[in-house]
Amino acid sequence: MSSTIFANLPVKDLDKSMAFFKAIGFSFNPQFTDNTAACMVMSDDIYAMLLIHDKVKEFSKKQIADAHKTTEVLTALAVESKAKVQELGDKALKAGATESYPPKDYGFMSVRSFEDPDGPIGEIFWMDPAHVQKG
Repeated sequence: MSSTIFANLPVKDLDKSMAFFKAIGFSFNPQFTDNTAACMVMSDDIYAMLLIHDKVKEFSKKQIADAHKTTEVLTALAVESKAKVQELGDKALKAGATESYPPKDYGFMSVRSFEDPDGPIGEIFWMDPAHVQKG
């Protein structure tokens, strides 16, 4: 079974979306990037394809959701520490995101949630590995 994930995200302005995600710290694979799509590298096994709307329409006949009005997807990315949660959340806000809700700290888990310029909600979270192993 494959363990690589490619999430396909519709975007209105590819350059603006790439600038936003670069400001947070993600890179792009130029081999799979052109003027209609960009391959954002999130880890060795996780990628997001940012696709302009006309490109999305090549793959789906369904209407593209307006993520500013409806919840299209909630994407959560686990990071290695509470400090990294705060760092990436702050970078997202500085790069133009809006906060979905105030930061949450449950002791065993810390979460920051933001809406990117196209509307989808992204979450950065850390969970204490000892808590996870306890079950």
